Amino acid sequence: MDWLWLLSYLALGAFTGVFAGLLGIGGGGIMVPVLSMMFAAQGFSAQHNVHLALGTSMAAIVPTAIASALAHHRRGGVVWPAVGGLAPGVLLGTFAATFVASFLSAAPLAIFFALFMSAVALYMIIGKPPRPDRTLPGPLGLGAVGTGIGGVSALVAIGGGSLTVPFLVWCNTPIARAVGTSAAVGLPIAAAGAAGYIVNGWGVDGLPDHTLGYVVWPAVLAMALMSFMTAPVGARLAHRLPVSALKRIFAVVMVLLAVKMLHGVLVG
Repeated sequence: MDWLWLLSYLALGAFTGVFAGLLGIGGGGIMVPVLSMMFAAQGFSAQHNVHLALGTSMAAIVPTAIASALAHHRRGGVVWPAVGGLAPGVLLGTFAATFVASFLSAAPLAIFFALFMSAVALYMIIGKPPRPDRTLPGPLGLGAVGTGIGGVSALVAIGGGSLTVPFLVWCNTPIARAVGTSAAVGLPIAAAGAAGYIVNGWGVDGLPDHTLGYVVWPAVLAMALMSFMTAPVGARLAHRLPVSALKRIFAVVMVLLAVKMLHGVLVG
């Protein structure tokens, strides 16, 4: 692999690590559109480009989620009962949805990604405050929500924060703790998603060198190395920034990434 691409992966990992810690989004929302462009520039098959970006992103999120969750935990920013309630559904939904994604072409995945991210951004900016009496649901409710979060996360290769954070805020969880909890939920999502993309890409023809299924390992290792170091920086910022600023940053990042990925896949 060209050393310039390796440096690019390192830079991408450093950048996404900060946002993973800051917003609890795992980093996939940033990695997927950027990796899609990088893989296309390297001449990877257009047929597998988005799938490779999805699988590679999921695998790279695993160490990022660990670093981010630990950093938030040290600041008391993780609601562990919520993590435990969401995790079983998250594992099931994420792994199952990778089989759906493997049968979809790049364009439907990109359109879904863009619409989903834009809807989440709109909610975070103009969504009505939740009723003050609303709290987290019980184990069955959390399990069902976790299944939905896992399924959507696998289709767009995010750590789940784009759904988990709004859901927790809707249940009156302070946004800094919602971000920390989302970072912890991102670990089972990433692990199940990476496993699913490896299984579904196993033996597929036309994949580039140094891949395991739909996972490009040199990119994973480079991004994971840097994001593991920079995620705690974002976590510190998340507990210092005002709520309104955190919500605006979250929304703007989501919209920009959605537009960029949609343009890259549909326009080229």
